[in-house]
Amino acid sequence: MTYTAKKPQLAESSDDLRARIPGWGADLDRKDRPSVPREIYDPGATGAHWEFPERQPELWPRERSIEHKFLTPVFGTSCPPKGLSGVIRRYAYRRFSEARAAHWLLLIAADRVDVAESRVTALLRGHPDNVIAETGVKAELTHHGLSSRRGRIDVRHQPLDAVIAMAPYVAAAGVTWALINRARRRG
Repeated sequence: MTYTAKKPQLAESSDDLRARIPGWGADLDRKDRPSVPREIYDPGATGAHWEFPERQPELWPRERSIEHKFLTPVFGTSCPPKGLSGVIRRYAYRRFSEARAAHWLLLIAADRVDVAESRVTALLRGHPDNVIAETGVKAELTHHGLSSRRGRIDVRHQPLDAVIAMAPYVAAAGVTWALINRARRRG
């Protein structure tokens, strides 16, 4: 409601609502509420033997929001931050509040860097990703991929899919080519 010089109408009282709406306020009296026994707080009924849960050991420094005093008692450990993407994540948590867009944009950038790092690492280990299968190029040719794209709004962006998927490989090939040329010149 916009600000006006006229005083807004006050809300109706409980008695007026009860008179106007059949059944309004039926659960106001606690004896008429079926959930009352469950609403009674009984800490002994939960079976918990602690006031605050035991803390999971922190094997390496974890990211934690600057809004929180300490890390939650239980946290995930399956993917510890590593490489440049880990540096970006730690910076996002250390520097920016979760209420800031910069925090989330840095985390998104760290995800993209992590994908590039993983692809380059897989290539260097001799087990490169199967780009043809993972990007759907084969399905485009064998399962009417091009005809299914007709009439879609994102047609202009479709050529970028191949560029984005192949960019880490092209960059790794360029770095490898440069290193080979440098070694050839010195030798």
